[in-house]
Amino acid sequence: MDRKTLASYLDLANHHQDATPEKIKELCGKVKKYGFHAAFVNPCYIRLAKELLGDRGLPAGRQGVVGTVVSFPLGQDNRDVKILAAIDAARCGADELDISMNVGLFKAGETDKVLEEMKAIVEAAKNIKSKTIVKFIIETGCLTSEEIKKAAKLVLESKADYVKTCSGMGPRGASLEDVKLIKEAIGNRIKIKVAGGIDTFKKATDFISAGVSRIGTSKAVEIIEEMV
Repeated sequence: MDRKTLASYLDLANHHQDATPEKIKELCGKVKKYGFHAAFVNPCYIRLAKELLGDRGLPAGRQGVVGTVVSFPLGQDNRDVKILAAIDAARCGADELDISMNVGLFKAGETDKVLEEMKAIVEAAKNIKSKTIVKFIIETGCLTSEEIKKAAKLVLESKADYVKTCSGMGPRGASLEDVKLIKEAIGNRIKIKVAGGIDTFKKATDFISAGVSRIGTSKAVEIIEEMV
């Protein structure tokens, strides 16, 4: 795998509480320099990131890709709040939305409510911009093996674009076992994004070999530099 290909799998993220406009400028500069797939920022910085990235200095087909998070990392906002947040993010220019599933409702057996919420969010976001990419974070560190499979099936049924394993702020980060379980449940019918603790070249390439389509990390530069 060459450097350009590896970079295309990586979303460089800063979702920390102390993220400042200056740190977002630094993040976007790194996305442009290394050709990462996207800059992932908190919702208040979507417009800034879109302005900073524009369409200059990025690989063809990946100009100015900005992602954000919704109901992150707990997923326990009210349904309508999550829908409005997704709509607002899409209107502000976000190309991709990583949305935290309500794990508490899911574990309580309220799967109908969880699925209905997911479907409503997907529909609302794509009504604003049909090409909006929607991912649901199922927080695998909170789930049993069977629950991981069941959650992945719900995400597929919601017509979202990706299952995302972890927020990076839960009990643990992504594991290769998570990917295996998701694929056992839904095969290749939906893409997989991993996040949480992926900070080396080997970890990144192991996940790619396992079949993931995207990696969220704050250590994308370190991964690329380690390859060099």
